[in-house]
Amino acid sequence: MAELWTSYIWPVVWIVMQILMFLVPILIAVAYLTYAERKIISAMQMRIGPNVVGWFGLLQPFADALKLLTKETVLPTGASPVVFFLAPMVTFSLAMLAWAVIPVSPGWVISDLNVGILYLFAISSLGVYGVVMAGWASNSRYAFLGAMRSAAQMVSYEVSIGFIMITVLMTAGTLNLSALVEAQSEPLFGFLPGWYFIPHLPMFVVFFISVLAETNRHPFDLPEAESELVAGFMTEYSSMSFALFFLGEYANMIMMSGMVSILFLGGWLPPYDAAPWNLIPGVVWFAAKIAFCLFIFIWVRATFPRYRYDQLMRLGWKVFLPFSLIWLALTAGFLVYFDKLPA
Repeated sequence: MAELWTSYIWPVVWIVMQILMFLVPILIAVAYLTYAERKIISAMQMRIGPNVVGWFGLLQPFADALKLLTKETVLPTGASPVVFFLAPMVTFSLAMLAWAVIPVSPGWVISDLNVGILYLFAISSLGVYGVVMAGWASNSRYAFLGAMRSAAQMVSYEVSIGFIMITVLMTAGTLNLSALVEAQSEPLFGFLPGWYFIPHLPMFVVFFISVLAETNRHPFDLPEAESELVAGFMTEYSSMSFALFFLGEYANMIMMSGMVSILFLGGWLPPYDAAPWNLIPGVVWFAAKIAFCLFIFIWVRATFPRYRYDQLMRLGWKVFLPFSLIWLALTAGFLVYFDKLPA
């Protein structure tokens, strides 16, 4: 019995506990990201924002969740029921699966894969399937058009994201996310933080803009352009099926902000390995960097108007793709010429 517990039952229990230790804070963060977005945008527009449910409106996310839970789930006439209800589950599940390889502090990772960056890229690429399934299964022209837009948009910007990732991986010499963060611990020129956004500043900007397009956020939220497509691929969804799409979108924002932090902002590393910077725990640094990226997400939404679809495609294929490819070639040439290739 003791052998059964130690060899089979306890490892499974420990894995489940690790998963819950990651997922529960993420779900709470998703709930309060919606609250933060409403508060920040209302402040930028000189409004008050949520302030009724709970002190300072802090219970508003739970009120929204309860409202969605109690609403009726509507299935459109002619819709494919299995695919219709599977689509939001796929979107939400993929947003959660990505956190399996994201390290939030030294040793704080569910699975420290040697090819973690490839796993992340694969999971983020699969996100388009949930959207396409929702658009096709809804039996609605608006939803289908939104899904097709989303598929084209996500594929277009994933190409640039892939080239930028390769640029960072060449600089670090590893596909392991923990090792990639550690590679940024050496200061640049002896006094600057070793974070990759300094040598790769143009790619940092391109990557962040591509992440906005990848997550269907303003000013690239063409798949759910309410002035043209009612609500895009989510038009026919209500109740918890809509809530899963909503949660998936915001969980993707947090995940992509984590990717930005790991690739360019040093992950859990402080700017300098000296007091008082290194007295703050790594997980706090990582959370602060994610919060900074999320603030820029919200700031962009409150500031910029929506792009036209042809402008979106032109930016992805005619600007970002050649620019990221040229930067990749320049980085490779620099590393080889100056013998800076990682061992």
